[in-house]
Amino acid sequence: MKKTSLILLLILAMVFSLAACGGKAEEEVVPGDPIDAKPGMIEVEPEPEPVFLNPLTGLETEKDLTNLRPYAIMINNKKEALPQLGVSHADIIYEICAEGGITRMEALFQTVEGVGNLGSIRSIRPYYIEIATGYDAVIVHAGGSEEAAADLKDWNLDHFDGARGGSDARIFWRDEYRKKNAGYEHSLLTSGENILNYINSTSIRQSHNDGYKAPLTFGTENAARSGKDAKEVKVKFSNYKTDLFTYDEAKDLYMIQGYGKDYVDGNTNEQVGVTNVLVLNTTSKVLDKEGRLRVETTGSGSGTYFCGGKAADITWSRNTRNDKFDYKLANGAELEFMPGKTYICVINPNVSSMTITVPEAQN
Repeated sequence: MKKTSLILLLILAMVFSLAACGGKAEEEVVPGDPIDAKPGMIEVEPEPEPVFLNPLTGLETEKDLTNLRPYAIMINNKKEALPQLGVSHADIIYEICAEGGITRMEALFQTVEGVGNLGSIRSIRPYYIEIATGYDAVIVHAGGSEEAAADLKDWNLDHFDGARGGSDARIFWRDEYRKKNAGYEHSLLTSGENILNYINSTSIRQSHNDGYKAPLTFGTENAARSGKDAKEVKVKFSNYKTDLFTYDEAKDLYMIQGYGKDYVDGNTNEQVGVTNVLVLNTTSKVLDKEGRLRVETTGSGSGTYFCGGKAADITWSRNTRNDKFDYKLANGAELEFMPGKTYICVINPNVSSMTITVPEAQN
């Protein structure tokens, strides 16, 4: 091959090579530059993480709890039974008179995962059952009045009984220290772990049926913001029990006292505080010589909503025990709770009272 032909072939090879590479040298990419990627590539935004809300508090949760049935746990509230365990984890607490001036609590938990020990557990009354059915809750208790036992059976309700139960009674135990120092009747405990382990071994329904409606509505503005000042709220259930709710501006919570002392969770030794406080007025009557009560949980009545150191008059109504409570402001608008935990005092104003006081430091 002649030298001229060889040179021509080399030139043609270079031309074809440049054509295959786009005919030009690769552009320089500066790190950090918006085009710091190969030409033609489109950056894809990551999918946002889903936001789950606890239907009992309106607060964000890591898991989707929306359709899960909550637990309604009967908590002993006699002075000898203090401190109670696990109450700081409760999403909603109802306190109502039981008999003889004592009160009992029904603590609602959207989940009992990680709550630790719970108790002490005491007996149930029909009106506590009627509150629990409005939440489609699984009930945890230790016995109850004869009427309550009949209601649980006749209404075919899911419940765990530490006094008259069968296999469900295994989730409870007697705390030796409490049994020795507080008395046998104040010593029954359970735990979130025991409850979950047991229910997962059964066929008990753990999700709401279709059509279930969340019991509370949450908003972004305090519905009581234009109401009267309410830095300190006193609820006198009886001569035996009075609660004091004092608004802490730094925490934006009502801190609770009972029996003249801070209301603490024995698991954490910390005072319990809540965002929302409700005082609901209803009617009640004494049923027997033991002082057992019939407390109305359906119908309608007045009440007061407390949040952020302010108070707003409200009304409540409820048609049946399976319905949620409907709350209205004085102007007829639906009450929207602020996201957070709620404490509800249900009282008969003929025998109990609620007063808004000025803290001594402000006198």
